[in-house]
Amino acid sequence: MALLETRNLIARYGDFQALFGVDIALNQGETIAIIGANGAGKTTLMRSISGILVNQPDAVLFDGAEIGALPAPDIVARGIAMVPEGRKLFPSLSVEENLLIGRFGRAVEGHWNLDTVYELFPILRERRTNPGTALSGGQQQMVAIGRALMSNPRVLLCDEISLGLAPVVIKDIYAAFPRIRDAGASIVVVEQDIGQALKVADRVYCMMEGRITLTGVPGELTREVIHSAYFGVA
Repeated sequence: MALLETRNLIARYGDFQALFGVDIALNQGETIAIIGANGAGKTTLMRSISGILVNQPDAVLFDGAEIGALPAPDIVARGIAMVPEGRKLFPSLSVEENLLIGRFGRAVEGHWNLDTVYELFPILRERRTNPGTALSGGQQQMVAIGRALMSNPRVLLCDEISLGLAPVVIKDIYAAFPRIRDAGASIVVVEQDIGQALKVADRVYCMMEGRITLTGVPGELTREVIHSAYFGVA
């Protein structure tokens, strides 16, 4: 049984339908990547899993339990944390205060605490008293990831974490993923960068216009097949 899965997930914003029967599965200890162009439905999928968008109860399952209709705080309490697109740090709080916010929704014992987050991203210890939004984009992204880890999640959702960052910074952030997974979190990565997604994922799903158009193992997917699924053209 998958740790996390969606079954015929349909999502709407008012009268606008954004997702059309999306099925994905994440196994324990696995990293999956969701790729697709702007408007493909990737962020809507993350919002649906995290409880920001409420769905049918059986449209999202976590550890066998139906969670599709639960609100976001209940999703966090069960062990699913999201690193949102755009980081969404609290501008009035310091780096350390932003990190500590992550424990409020799920204060459980586990690998992640301030010390282990600072070991993962040493620059944050140096900047811990700085306002979170006074850091560089890459450092802010590290804070957002660390904040999510502070809840010791079983599933970490990462929505467009490389967006707007320099390649060298993206490399440093993704270098932390093996340690995050070794500490017990299964990971869902939403990426527009196909190359980066293929490097980090055990399996890949491609979305276009609210539907899954391709799934497979990175090493078995050709560039032509991915291109067709991504853009809808041969």
